[in-house]
Amino acid sequence: MVVLKTSKLFSGMVASELEVLEHTVQVKSYKAGRNIFQEGDPGDGLYLILEGKVQITCLLGQDQRTVLSQLDAGDFFGEMAVLDNQPRSATATAETDTKVYFILRDDLLKVLERSPSLAANLVREFSLRMRDFNHQYTREVLQAERLTLVGRFARSIVHDLKNPLNIIGISAEMAAMDNATRNDRRAAKDRIRKQIDRLSDMINELLEFSRGSSATVVLAKSSYADFIRQLLEEIRPEAAAKSVVVELENEPPAVALLINPKRLAHVFYNIFHNACDAMPDGGTIKLRFKQTDKQVITEIEDTGKGVAPEITPRLFEAFASYGKEQGTGLGLSICKKIVEDHSGKISSRSEPGRGAIFTFTLPLQKEEASSV
Repeated sequence: MVVLKTSKLFSGMVASELEVLEHTVQVKSYKAGRNIFQEGDPGDGLYLILEGKVQITCLLGQDQRTVLSQLDAGDFFGEMAVLDNQPRSATATAETDTKVYFILRDDLLKVLERSPSLAANLVREFSLRMRDFNHQYTREVLQAERLTLVGRFARSIVHDLKNPLNIIGISAEMAAMDNATRNDRRAAKDRIRKQIDRLSDMINELLEFSRGSSATVVLAKSSYADFIRQLLEEIRPEAAAKSVVVELENEPPAVALLINPKRLAHVFYNIFHNACDAMPDGGTIKLRFKQTDKQVITEIEDTGKGVAPEITPRLFEAFASYGKEQGTGLGLSICKKIVEDHSGKISSRSEPGRGAIFTFTLPLQKEEASSV
């Protein structure tokens, strides 16, 4: 039984211990492709490979099998059965014609009682294998998460870009109609240009989000009331096409704020589009404003079903979703970054009988605050 003496598992055992073990060993042969044991079989003993190769696999889900390890001559397997006396948790298959030594669990336990070195070796080897398995499992999980993340990121991009692309397509068709007037074509051209600019801004935001950029944001003093009025001129036709009415509950405050109009508009577009998605049969989006001594508060409320309580705490996390058929919440994560780049804060809430309510703040400048 030279193999037992040279195996790392049985190294350190004295000759008398090995002699006892040798009398219990069975020699078994398996043709390539044959299962040595499979998941659920009784854990009846330990195997030591004399020649050939063995693959250890387990079933994930209903039909996806993953390889845990590939073993060669001199390696052993099935050790967990010796330690826990439970059914097999994996399947061992002969990759090539394979010959093994098989030691029954009860026989091995008797030797373990008399051989501290064998017990120590078995525990050490089991620990090393579990460490290797954990590393492999972690790599596979990370890879799966990356692939899932890429898919969700792509879906979010498609969702965000679909609206401006649709407007560009409709405008182009209208401009190409035989009965289109010069004013019609000019209006279509303006709409296409605005949507191209909007697409460019959205792509820049996505790139910034993916890079985690901390570049300085350029803000300029602008009339918030003028900004809101111009924004609504662009948003209302899109909302109307989805049977959604945009209402002002009160006029926006006529104060000058430090903002980046293009980036801040993206916050409104994302929230408005989410609201439209939440109201497929139409509804109303309401805007209201409040000015305090330190900030301007903007609230956007829709007449949809509201945000589910379980998603509220992570609503602004990347790829969080709250029941939309399309999109993944990346837009709201970008909204949070934009508002914070304006030194403001954004939040959401739902109340019984009301839809989603998004609130964000923008700070007043010192001279504006002093005049309140």
